[in-house]
Amino acid sequence: MGALTSSIAHELHQPLGAIVTNANAALRWLAGQPPDIDEVRETLGRIVRDGHRAGEVIGGMRALIKKTAAVTARVDLNGLIEDAVALVQSELRRHRILLRTELADDLPPVAGDRVQLQQVILNLMMNGIEAMNEVADRPRELLITSRREASGAVLVAVHDTGTGFDPQSAEQVFAPFYSTKAEGLGMGLAICQSIIEAHGGRLWASAHEPSGAVFQFTLPSTQNEIAPAEHAG
Repeated sequence: MGALTSSIAHELHQPLGAIVTNANAALRWLAGQPPDIDEVRETLGRIVRDGHRAGEVIGGMRALIKKTAAVTARVDLNGLIEDAVALVQSELRRHRILLRTELADDLPPVAGDRVQLQQVILNLMMNGIEAMNEVADRPRELLITSRREASGAVLVAVHDTGTGFDPQSAEQVFAPFYSTKAEGLGMGLAICQSIIEAHGGRLWASAHEPSGAVFQFTLPSTQNEIAPAEHAG
């Protein structure tokens, strides 16, 4: 029960936080003289989007815990990365982080649940952002890369220039309730690893030279046609 509660709290923190931030922004636009209705409309659209995302997180978490079959479809990981970048723009600006992407043009699709895989990408990006909170003596940079492996598998990597971790803790960071952050619940990476392994892949961490960490995962690619499916949620 403790693990379940912590998992749900961790996964809902980001979309609910974004809803509150956007609601406050909408109130500021309404308080203007005159009110900026176009900005209010755009901000309300983001609130609706984040509300749907929170619902998708709950649906995906229920399916994961009940071990029901994932909603399998052809997934473009480059597209998921681009969507995730759009979702964290406000966090990047707030933390003064430069984000770069190097995405392979020939990346094949993977078979999987789009919502669950986007959870993984968002978690890894937010972990990288939070790892750079205390960095003041070097640029704060987040690099997202994708490439096709010689085996045909797809590899996605999230590099940060944060505080990093002890190399001996590379496996421990995926243990439930283990966290290097004072406010961390220690469930995000454990959830990510469960999702990737359920998709037949592997997730691991290593040091990023000269500073920071890199989290990478591989997934088997598929060139076979998969019937379209709705997102989980």
